[in-house]
Amino acid sequence: MKKATLLWIDLEMTGLVPGKDKILEVAALATDWDLNEIASQEAVVKVDEKIIKDRMVGEFWEKNSEARDGLIAQNSSGKSAKAVETLLLDFLDEYFEKQSIKTDSRGKGKIILAGNSIHQDRKFIDLEFPKLSQRLHYRMLDVSAWKVYFEGALHQKFAKREAHRALDDIQGSIEELKFYLSFMKESK
Repeated sequence: MKKATLLWIDLEMTGLVPGKDKILEVAALATDWDLNEIASQEAVVKVDEKIIKDRMVGEFWEKNSEARDGLIAQNSSGKSAKAVETLLLDFLDEYFEKQSIKTDSRGKGKIILAGNSIHQDRKFIDLEFPKLSQRLHYRMLDVSAWKVYFEGALHQKFAKREAHRALDDIQGSIEELKFYLSFMKESK
């Protein structure tokens, strides 16, 4: 079986404030360096209904009411954060081998996390999935850095779909990175 080198994660949360908001949905996608999908994992985290009611309000959620309603509807079938973290750790064990994992300054193997504005998701991972966090390298592949450069310097904009559902968002992020990388291939 082909082993992965990048762990793409997207989280859907009740909002963007770690500690106050909670992870509702998580998708993980394992790829190689050529961005070929090897495997994927999805899970729903059960969140207290009071947090959902208090935090999933405002302009963003009104504008994205279809995504909000879908996330709320699946909440009752969710698992605890600890159970979801275990699923993710099992996913890493199955699809990432030690040789393909980046080594940190202490010589310990760490997995490269990838995604769009992944630094924000990483804050939630650090708080809610601490064992997963320990398996991740401090360096991340953040598609939004490419977006900033291409839009600002080259006036090239990628039309990314905004489903606000975890797996769809990851797939969109990979498509977006492939779009940016295609410019590099053309210049050779």
